[in-house]
Amino acid sequence: MTPKERMPRERINVSPEMLSFVGSGPIVCDVLPTDAMVFGFHFNEGSPTFHYGRALVDAADAPVVLVVASHACRRIFGSLPEAGSVWHLPADLALLALSLHECAIPEPARATLRLAKSIELLCGIFASFADGSLIAADGVGDLSERDSARLAAARRLVDERWQEKLTLDGIARACGLNRAKLTRGFREAFGSTVADAIADRRLQGARRLLIATDLPVSSIGYRCGYSNNASFTRAFSRRFGMAPTHLRQLEAAA
Repeated sequence: MTPKERMPRERINVSPEMLSFVGSGPIVCDVLPTDAMVFGFHFNEGSPTFHYGRALVDAADAPVVLVVASHACRRIFGSLPEAGSVWHLPADLALLALSLHECAIPEPARATLRLAKSIELLCGIFASFADGSLIAADGVGDLSERDSARLAAARRLVDERWQEKLTLDGIARACGLNRAKLTRGFREAFGSTVADAIADRRLQGARRLLIATDLPVSSIGYRCGYSNNASFTRAFSRRFGMAPTHLRQLEAAA
């Protein structure tokens, strides 16, 4: 089958202001949303990225494409990102984009789920722009394009393996950065230290487990990387203003 004979991509009509396209075939669309913004998502091995631009042709090789009216984004999110930029995808957004692409449930539920995930992905992208957690693929501060990809890999490692015993040296080795570049890059890109990022992931994970399970508090702390219950309780109380047991009691009473 020649490229011209390939089946067109699946098209999801999210709303009159937003479309999604999933697959590897041609993008077929007679009418685009007014003054469209185009987001193309790539699952490059080890370094997923997304590109934002104004032309649909720029996303022709992206397996997931979101097309959104710019006035809708201004209305909902308040601002627009700079067109023509390429960004590394954080771990949670990469997983979301991949789940949108590889959704295997049968129709008609698949289209409904893809519609919902398209909205969630767009909201996640703009939330990441707002909190400054995205890393530009062309470099960060004094870091080169290659080192910015390594920094993005370090962030994904923290986001995906926060339950493990992570060290600064171990992360630096795993991602091919020296300690100085990793430390400086984290501060410049995320406004936090590596240790603070790990602690935040662990405590957010612990909070979810406290609310969603009946596991003992000590077990939750251990699962989230704390060696003893006292250190877990201190860290949790500093982060959320109450002890883990108090949070669970409040959620149970709600």
